[in-house]
Amino acid sequence: MKRMKFGVMFVFTIMLAMLTACGSSDEGNGGDGAGNGEESINPDKLVMGFVPSQDAEKIAETAQPLADKLGDVLGKEVEAQTMTSYASLVEAMGNNQVHIGFLPAFGYVLASSKYDVDVILKSERFGSTSYVAQYVVRADSPVNSLDDLEEHAGDMIWAFGDPSSTSGYLYPAAQLMDKFGLETTTELQNEFFKGVQKTGGHDNTAIAVLEGQADIGTTFDDVRATMTDEYPNIEEDLKIIGYTDQIPNDTVTVPGALDDELTQEILDAFLSFNDDDEMIEIMNEVYNWDAIVEADDSDYDIVRMTYNKLGGNIPLD
Repeated sequence: MKRMKFGVMFVFTIMLAMLTACGSSDEGNGGDGAGNGEESINPDKLVMGFVPSQDAEKIAETAQPLADKLGDVLGKEVEAQTMTSYASLVEAMGNNQVHIGFLPAFGYVLASSKYDVDVILKSERFGSTSYVAQYVVRADSPVNSLDDLEEHAGDMIWAFGDPSSTSGYLYPAAQLMDKFGLETTTELQNEFFKGVQKTGGHDNTAIAVLEGQADIGTTFDDVRATMTDEYPNIEEDLKIIGYTDQIPNDTVTVPGALDDELTQEILDAFLSFNDDDEMIEIMNEVYNWDAIVEADDSDYDIVRMTYNKLGGNIPLD
């Protein structure tokens, strides 16, 4: 079992440094773009970037029909690309190599702190534009609530998907640090918990707990319901012991350098999918989206504040 030896704040720092170091590039954008907002770009081919919240192959298979439909509406070729991480998607957007990014809340906050990017849309699930993260343990675990962690966490491995995942890490870390009076993420990971395991995805986190590779996992609510085909008993084998505060839903984000008229066309195209049952089904298959609504940068100030509680320094407008 691989443990992270440094605090996740160190990972955040490295990610931000990487983003700062990335220069502008218009290679591969298929158009006449110049990076980082120097001039408007209107590429012949649009690239849509995704990061798999669950199975990468499933995302790749289900995202292309969305790209094809969007291309038909816009009259442009649209390519769906599955990225390896949130950081790589942010970097690609900052360099105008990805023109439409499906970023989670914290991914957008990171991107907007270092690059000229604009959030234009956010998802709606179950009639809400926010959600919660959950803590899962095995059904036979002695831990039945977050309060029980004070006694047991020292013997537990904590699994999460990605250190820049809003629901997988950021919100749970902030909540636990506040609840138990912890000052740093290093203290949380290596002193409060026995250690951590980065799994690469929410479903992998649930599997790690299910199979005993970790003792507690943090995922979106409720990842178990998306896994019952492969793990029919997962809702009985894993129990939920707590939830975080509300988290703004994930985004559709574009580079600020993208032509304003094209940006509006993209926004209108996605909103039109709300009246297309086939497209909503595709969106649901990709990221469990039930509808799409317009978004504003200020919607994500709560995420900036949560990150700053962990030692970050992202200013609020």
